[in-house]
Amino acid sequence: MSTGKAAGLRAARVAMWAVLPGELALAVCLVAGVRIPDAVLLGAEALVVGVLALEVCVMWPLYAARRRAGDRRREAALSAVRAVVPVAVRRLLVHEFRALHSLGLWVLRRRHRIPEGARPFSYTEPQTGIMWTFVFVSVVETVVLALVIPWPLVHAILLVVDVYGIVIVLALQAACVTRPHLVEADGSLRLRYGALFDLRVPAAVIAAARVDRRFPGGGLVRVDGDGTLDLAVGSQTTVTVELTEPVEFVRPLGRRGSARTLRFNADDPRAAAAALVKPTPTAPPMPAPTPPLTPERTAPSSTPDPPA
Repeated sequence: MSTGKAAGLRAARVAMWAVLPGELALAVCLVAGVRIPDAVLLGAEALVVGVLALEVCVMWPLYAARRRAGDRRREAALSAVRAVVPVAVRRLLVHEFRALHSLGLWVLRRRHRIPEGARPFSYTEPQTGIMWTFVFVSVVETVVLALVIPWPLVHAILLVVDVYGIVIVLALQAACVTRPHLVEADGSLRLRYGALFDLRVPAAVIAAARVDRRFPGGGLVRVDGDGTLDLAVGSQTTVTVELTEPVEFVRPLGRRGSARTLRFNADDPRAAAAALVKPTPTAPPMPAPTPPLTPERTAPSSTPDPPA
């Protein structure tokens, strides 16, 4: 990539990071019914148009280059968007949309893509109490701030932000409920944490599984130097799975890693470990030995021998 293209790409990314918060704040004010001066609206719209023009100027050469390389229109467009929009922003937006979709599934009492023959294993028990406590505190905070703050603009902005925060917390919990771990019919394992993490492990690489309660430190996804992945819920894991070879995974914000030992939480760890244990083949029973054949004894005849 030439110096000019690299500079344009950096400028487009910086402009996107700078405009998105301002546009979000403006949208919150409009939704809340706050009167925005015409000069501010005109300046904001002009800034958005300028940023969009910059994005188009940066993405169009990338799109044209991918088209000349033989890509289809959709593939070329996605490639240009990936080059301009940072991967963390893309993944955060995708996670948020998936969480809101899971909230709808939760209301309808449905689960997300559980194939026939798969066994689901929930993992939300350690965090359910914490989530509901956080929702309760957020509701109380929203009511208190609505009564205390006298300025209409600040009150409206905080009200929209607080309500949206409560919805997102409920959506995160709903995503975890509707997207459980799966042990599929062929013995493969699918580890999930809501819409943030998804790892598929083929049955052929699963060597052993056991109940193993641990309390690792760190965040949601933690990888040790020895290739151990901890997918903790409520700062604990209950099942350990040993693999015959490493598997690759993607972190919530797009970083990649690999692990040969997996530790995750399951509300019923014994059932989860038992579902992953492969049955050992048993030898067919040996046939019963056949008794040796003995010559039949001839009963003595009752007829007298003829005279000589």
